[in-house]
Amino acid sequence: MEVQVNYLAVFLAAASSMAVGAIWYAQSVFGKQWAKLAKVDMSKEVKPGQMGLLLGSTFIASLVTAYVLAHVTYLSSQFFNKDLMESALTTAFWLWLGFTAARLYVHDTFEGRRKKLTGLNSLHELVTFMVMAAVIGAIGL
Repeated sequence: MEVQVNYLAVFLAAASSMAVGAIWYAQSVFGKQWAKLAKVDMSKEVKPGQMGLLLGSTFIASLVTAYVLAHVTYLSSQFFNKDLMESALTTAFWLWLGFTAARLYVHDTFEGRRKKLTGLNSLHELVTFMVMAAVIGAIGL
């Protein structure tokens, strides 16, 4: 079986991830709460080169996530013979639960991070996964 992946959908899903993060961590949304819980000094200025590296590497990671989500969505859709949108959303949920939320919980627990921070970051990842899935499901494979 050849897995079909729409690279435009992957690119747009990765871009949606960046948009969700920009909104989620905006000061007026959860940014202040996140910074306090994560002990991040928001007054500290980030150098332009560092910001480029941060955003560039984050986008590459988002591309990898979107590609894997599209890949597994195709397999799920074919195996269960379900609508692409339904497959994308259910696949995103299970991948988030098993590989993101569970792992974040384990790491944060051993690092002694506050449960509120783990919850905030996990919810961000859930929203990110679901938006990426919606983009992939809407555009197609």
